[in-house]
Amino acid sequence: MDVVATSRFVRLSPRKARDLARALKGKPVTVALAMLDFSDRKAAYWLGKTLRSAVANAINNHHLNSESLRVKEAVVDDGPRLKRWRPVARGAAHPIRHRFSHIRVVVTGEPA
Repeated sequence: MDVVATSRFVRLSPRKARDLARALKGKPVTVALAMLDFSDRKAAYWLGKTLRSAVANAINNHHLNSESLRVKEAVVDDGPRLKRWRPVARGAAHPIRHRFSHIRVVVTGEPA
């Protein structure tokens, strides 16, 4: 059974989080959480938070065993962008785009 957790509107650029999300795919939950706990990247915090939420959903809502759970997929999608302008020389302006992410983690496991 697949269990999903999402974190939306995370103030993190999706490009900086996708490589870490790809590394989690197919790993047992305990290994994936250890990888994220020892990483010092901002993406590791948000992926870990979403993964812990998916594990809690699997345990509480679907009565799955936490030791048998594996990460089926971890996806970081684009969210909206805040568009700002920074003044530069000669009266010009450069755009600044504050990017947001939507993080989705799917775990799968056997019934307890």
